[in-house]
This record gives sequence, structure tokens and C-alpha cells, in this order.
Amino acid sequence: MKMNLPTAVVAVVAVAVGLTGCGTTYQLPEPGTVQSVTAANMFAEARMDGPRRQLSTSAAQQRFQRVASRVERAGAKYCQTLTADRKGFDCDVDVAIDREMTERNAYFTFDDGAPIIRISMPMLKDSASDDEVAFILSHEYGHLLGRHIEKQRQQAVAGALILGVLAAAATADAGYYDPGIVDLSIGIGAAAGAIAYSQAFELESDTLGTRIAYTAGYDPVKGAMFFARPEQAKTEAGKLSFWGTHPPDEKRLGIVLATVDQINSNVGLIKVQ
Repeated sequence: MKMNLPTAVVAVVAVAVGLTGCGTTYQLPEPGTVQSVTAANMFAEARMDGPRRQLSTSAAQQRFQRVASRVERAGAKYCQTLTADRKGFDCDVDVAIDREMTERNAYFTFDDGAPIIRISMPMLKDSASDDEVAFILSHEYGHLLGRHIEKQRQQAVAGALILGVLAAAATADAGYYDPGIVDLSIGIGAAAGAIAYSQAFELESDTLGTRIAYTAGYDPVKGAMFFARPEQAKTEAGKLSFWGTHPPDEKRLGIVLATVDQINSNVGLIKVQ
């Protein structure tokens, strides 16, 4: 059966809206007044810190080895508990140093389908405590548990579908069809869709990372201070820095404080989807 263009637009937008309805997997804690004020003061304090003393390569290596093993154990246990209902979910994360990366950065991704977490040596050298490295690694675990890469891909598809079909409808309504405009709209839509929930994902990773770092025996509040530092969003090479992909925000500290309070009150995670 042939579908006319307005009907096609409605159908595709309906499917796309369904795809973009993939926010956080777990309910984020809502910081109260005391937590928000405390977070604001801590954020302001972190922004006034001066230059840091850089660790030697050997000291940075030792810090990583000391912290990574504990975070790996806590992260794997937490992952297995949270994903017990998801058959085949891979909780065996390879945590290592990315020795080729020259910028201070850390990331979570998949390598041939296997989950990996990497942190650069410059970032390790810049760390001021084991708590900071533990929180950074635990935060990256949060991206796995929140299924953020999977959801970003869904949002990219949704964005491409919405703008691509709307562009097709607009050109057809004008009496012509311009594939160039449609292709451009699909690209823009994919990019917009891929970043639609980035802030929510970062806050969810902070929530999950707080719980993992705490379970591993570290202080997530001290660790999260690393994120609050006044740093440039882009490197000298023009690439997004760690602070470009993990924007400093006092709300992040508020989320960490609220999560610690939940832990101390024996309040567990609440799954929303």
C-alpha cells in the first residue's frame, strides 16, 4: 500500500519519538537545599585551586594499579547485580592506561564488542589522590551500566529519521525533491539526536560511579572534585578535552552528595526503564 508523505511523516516521527524516549536507566537523586549549597561551596573552592604538582610516571603507574584493581572488582560485582535480568550482558570490563593518548582524558567504549575503560597517563599524573582516579574510573563504569552508547545510537537514528523525513516533506510540498537537502538534514538530525541526553547521561554516570567508588572503599565526594576544576573545554589541538565531554557543574557535585546520602540511608537505585 502506498503511503502519502504526510502519513509517512507522522509514522516516522512516531517511531523516532519512541526511540528518543530512552533517558536514564535509573532515577537520579534530587539534591536538597543543604546538598545544593554544600555543592556550590565545594565547586567554588575547587575553582580557586592553583596548579597541581604532577606525579612522576612511576608514581602515576602505581596509583593506577592500586586503584584500578579495587574499582574493577567493585564495578564487576555491581554490574552483575544490576544486569542479572539481561542475559549475556558483559560485565568483564578491561581497565587499562591508554599510553598513546597525550591529553588528560578517560573514556568508556567497546573494542570488538568487549567493554573497555581507558585513562591516559597525563590524567593520572594530574590526579591529586586515589579518590580522584577511583571516581574517574567508576564514572566510566557508569556509562556501561547506563547503556549510554546503545542509547546514543538510538537517539542518532531518531534524529536522522525526524529531520530527514521532514526535509523530504518540505521539499515535496514545494513541488520538488532535493536529495541533497534531505541528506544534510539526516546528518544534522543524527548529530543532534546523539547529544540530546548527554547531560542526563553524565549525571547518571556520576550517580552510578559514586556507588561503585564507595563500594570500592574510596571517597566519591573528594574524587568528584576533580571534575569541578576550571579547565578549557578544548585542547590546543582543537579536540574536546575531558572537561569538554564532562562539563564542570556544581549540580554534578550535588548529585554525588545526594547519592552518598542515599547510600548512608540504605536507599538503593530505582530503575525507571
